Amino acid sequence: MNSVESTGSGAQAETATLAGGCFWCLEAVFDQLKGVTDVVSGYAGGRWPDPSYAQVSTGATGHAETVQVTFDPRQVSFRELLQVFFTIHDPTTLNRQGADIGPQYRSAIFYHSQAQKETAGQVIRELQAEGLWEDPIVTEVAPFTQFYPAEDYHQEYYTNHPNQAYCQVVIAPKVAKFRKRYLERLKD
Repeated sequence: MNSVESTGSGAQAETATLAGGCFWCLEAVFDQLKGVTDVVSGYAGGRWPDPSYAQVSTGATGHAETVQVTFDPRQVSFRELLQVFFTIHDPTTLNRQGADIGPQYRSAIFYHSQAQKETAGQVIRELQAEGLWEDPIVTEVAPFTQFYPAEDYHQEYYTNHPNQAYCQVVIAPKVAKFRKRYLERLKD
């Protein structure tokens, strides 16, 4: 997918590709953000073409569990997406989010344009200066190369399995934190 595509109404949609641990968590949050028109769970940043979940889970492919977010920049900016992104995961742990360990769970921003690269750098510098975390931010900022959608059963996982234990223990608290902090930014 290109970083810009027509939405059919004459407006131009943009794409953000973000990794912050389990893709189910990111998808569940971004699906609720006003201005986001689509979120797809998948894999980016690796060496193997068209990897499977089983392959990515080994950590050997170099891919990160990633979401590709299509958004309307008239309603939500890339900077705002990053503000949400940094609210819902820990960007200071290298190759880890909670109990999920390995390079497939790293924090990464795969930029689609020079503007996205610059915005990512600015946001990271601002967050570092604010001192929100004791440890430095280790979020990878790398050029987007290829995105591979995950298997169908990974799409809309939280929506389809809200009572599953992982959803209750890991995803639901992140969604609740997002909803509390960004109440005015929720979809109707």
